Amino acid sequence: MTPAPVHYTVRVSNAASHHFEVELTIARPAARQRVSLPVWIPGSYLIREFARHLSRLQASQGRTTRAVEQIDKTTWEIDCNPRQSLTLRYAMYAFDNSVRTAWLDAQRGFFNGASLLLRVHGHEDGAHALTVPPPPAAAQRNWQLATAMTPVRTDRRGFGTYQADDYDELADHPVELGAFWSGEFSAAGVPHRFVVAGAPPSFDGQRLLRDTQKICTAAIRFWHGAKGVPPMQRYLFMLNAVDDGYGGLEHRASTALICNRRDLPRLGAAASAAAVGDGYVTLLGLISHEYFHTWNVKRLKPSEFARYDYERENYTRLLWFFEGFTSYYDDLLLRRAGLIDDDAYFKLLTKIVNQVRQAPGRRAQSVAQASFDAWVRYYRPDENTPNSTISYYTKGALTALCFDLTLRREGRANLDDVMRALWRRCWRGGAKDGAMTEGDFAAVLTELGGRDFRREIAAWIHGTGELPLKALLQAHGVQVREEPSQWAQTLGLRVRESAGAIVIKAVLDGGPAAEAGMAAADEWLGVEVANRGNRTGNDVAPQGWRLHRLDDLPLYVGAARAVTAIVARDRRLLQLPLALPRQAATWRLLAPEGEHAWPGR
Repeated sequence: MTPAPVHYTVRVSNAASHHFEVELTIARPAARQRVSLPVWIPGSYLIREFARHLSRLQASQGRTTRAVEQIDKTTWEIDCNPRQSLTLRYAMYAFDNSVRTAWLDAQRGFFNGASLLLRVHGHEDGAHALTVPPPPAAAQRNWQLATAMTPVRTDRRGFGTYQADDYDELADHPVELGAFWSGEFSAAGVPHRFVVAGAPPSFDGQRLLRDTQKICTAAIRFWHGAKGVPPMQRYLFMLNAVDDGYGGLEHRASTALICNRRDLPRLGAAASAAAVGDGYVTLLGLISHEYFHTWNVKRLKPSEFARYDYERENYTRLLWFFEGFTSYYDDLLLRRAGLIDDDAYFKLLTKIVNQVRQAPGRRAQSVAQASFDAWVRYYRPDENTPNSTISYYTKGALTALCFDLTLRREGRANLDDVMRALWRRCWRGGAKDGAMTEGDFAAVLTELGGRDFRREIAAWIHGTGELPLKALLQAHGVQVREEPSQWAQTLGLRVRESAGAIVIKAVLDGGPAAEAGMAAADEWLGVEVANRGNRTGNDVAPQGWRLHRLDDLPLYVGAARAVTAIVARDRRLLQLPLALPRQAATWRLLAPEGEHAWPGR
């Protein structure tokens, strides 16, 4: 294989310092060569300023040192001889234990190329090579390396040289380092590998492999049928098990995941995933979600993402489709794969429905606008987020449900057909293919559904009205029961209860708590309840009660419809008049009985 004109060497020389040492060689530099580090990573829509972790940048050609001039916060230029190779050396601080950037300590290493590897301007479309030598320290002698990048020359532990066709591909193959657990399986003839860092001795790796294989098989069949060929030659799951964490980031042939260690499957646990616990079902849903992205966002993608711009925000109004529809199918594929039953599936769906119904922001912002605003809202939540925006994940999933149930009720097609038709329409197999617009979605709906769906698109995607969930669910035999909600929701609050304290995290617009003047960060200490007098007819002073749990409120207020809430704000005690409404209702969805056709069957 011809040597790549851009070659990176990433060394773990001193893991305790949390720094990767990077050497970048450019075989044919420009006379004034520009390099930059991305400011964001595709799939996570926030400007993260990775360059803030870069230090000690130096440039040389042979024995000649070249001056490095910084142009802006993330870009540098070097005057050099274009007939001689240019070498850059720098250090990257790596202490973000997430799926988005880079991490290095004595136990584990991980990095995404976008957060670590400088982009060489003018060479983005050429081949790139990455070499990671084995760490020299004795403490890392049992380390391995895992990545889905194409190997060129590697040892049995995975260390050595890999190659990518261009910078986009290089940045889309994260690298896991450490003494991790590793297992393999095949799905539709494609080799899959699962590596887990931080697993405890109770971890049942074979169970995780079996269940993940079922998810992958169900997803491949969804897109390509029983004998279809998926678009990747190999696939890698990288899971970091920690004490407290959750999340995932999709890549073209791999995914980086993080989960609570206690949510891993355990040796000797029950046969069904639901019986193991909600945490394990949540992990399987995350695996399903990120794997579905192999098609829906990594290949079929918003037209605005046909070519990533790593230097600024990349706006799209289609995240309701690429994240929301993926969120619809992640749990649905668990059901179709037989990993959960109807009751478990409708429990998951109930949670999503109530999350959306209980967010006032659904009336303030459309799901298309929420997609566009992801850069400033979704990844930067604050106490007013529930009032000002809606999640394109959750409402997007319910929008998918509405389209699916509508198509099924009308009897000409379903959403599965729409997804596969979009794949055939937009994906042609090339690295820059797959670009999709809202117009493509509308056209396929019309083609398969036999009518115009502009009214539904305008109302459900670009509008802020309520989705017709109840009518559509009931039309498919799903029972929708209304049950009393928790008092936090009745009062329009989101709270944190810990060690006997009730701290308000958010006050929802239009609720009794907002009318009373409660605010985020208030500590709700107690209530005073007016007394109606005793049996002698004499007035009795109001009774004060200390609150430790919000759901204890009925215990202390009895039949009273108004109380005085005692809150602490900035060390001051405030008395706030609070009206107590009837307890609000929450939905509970029950699986259809009989032979009703719904998407999980």
